[in-house]
Amino acid sequence: MHKFKYLYFLLSIGAWALSHGALAANAPRFELDKAWPRLPENFRFGDVSSIAIDAQDNVWVLHRPRTLQGEAAKQAAPAIVIFDNAGNYLRSWGGDAKSGEGFEWPQREHGIHIDYKGYVWIGGNNCVGRDLPGRKPVSDDQLLKFTQDGKFVMQIGKAFTSKGNADTVNLQQPADVWVHAKTNEIFVADGYGNHRVAVFDADSGKFKRLWGAFGDKPLDNFACPPPSLKAVPDGAGPDQFSIVHAIRVANDGMVYVADRENRRVQVFTAEGKFLRQYIRHNAPFARNVALSPDAEQKYLYVGGGIDIVILDRKSLKFVDVIGGGGLLGGGHQIATDAKGNIYVAQTNRGLQKLVYKGMGPVSAK
Repeated sequence: MHKFKYLYFLLSIGAWALSHGALAANAPRFELDKAWPRLPENFRFGDVSSIAIDAQDNVWVLHRPRTLQGEAAKQAAPAIVIFDNAGNYLRSWGGDAKSGEGFEWPQREHGIHIDYKGYVWIGGNNCVGRDLPGRKPVSDDQLLKFTQDGKFVMQIGKAFTSKGNADTVNLQQPADVWVHAKTNEIFVADGYGNHRVAVFDADSGKFKRLWGAFGDKPLDNFACPPPSLKAVPDGAGPDQFSIVHAIRVANDGMVYVADRENRRVQVFTAEGKFLRQYIRHNAPFARNVALSPDAEQKYLYVGGGIDIVILDRKSLKFVDVIGGGGLLGGGHQIATDAKGNIYVAQTNRGLQKLVYKGMGPVSAK
């Protein structure tokens, strides 16, 4: 029965792909590594929120220790756990124990990024009104920068102080960040409370610019979090971002923004000029984005409900889907390493590694 259901899924997505202009005979192929990773027996993960890759292809996992309750909470790993590429545990640090050292650790860990200089960036998305256990009733309106051994470097913004989308000092529940090496700027998917991209100097934290959906001015809407849409209306979708959930900046300076609840990826220049978008009106989409590691960064990976969609990065044309084979879903956040492998943070379902197996025939054609 399961085989028939999956065959029906492939046929359905194939028909959808043809209607969206699939343009490749071959696509990246992946296989689930079921043994990855190997967490020490005395540690447990809470909800796994995000994953980042450093220059040595080590994998940095950000999870939410506060989501563990009762006896399980006693075995909670520190908020950041680092593995080598094979899945062997290396070390861990971070969490509430570090608060009070001149910075405010987020109440609800959300995004992690390792920049081209090796610095570690952390953001959170706690907001007043969620009433989640173990968290203070404050909004995570800050972004933290550390060395790889956990030494505090800088904080942009301050918890529970955001004045909205026009604020150039504070963020409001930033979901994800990416540092662009060419300009040394940090691009922030800001995020759950705000509905914008905000750009800062990665060394000084000085504000540079901001924009909203289609490159327009973002408007305030303090719903926490914004409501989910059962379907996105036909056409280009809403004029404003909903949850700006993930962001990547390609080597050529193109900025890819996952507008999760509006089920679309929008593309901008580094200055914020809107170029194009890709939208799936009737299926969960744009939960995350990641770039393939080849020199051209040919492919854009975008997580949805049950799959990860492969797009041609420059044209945003559909190429294929990654699904089945034990994949738990499109993930919360995803990352790629230098070998082309994909790592999927699945929140309360853990995390997975998809091993790149080279190019092969598309499955959805």
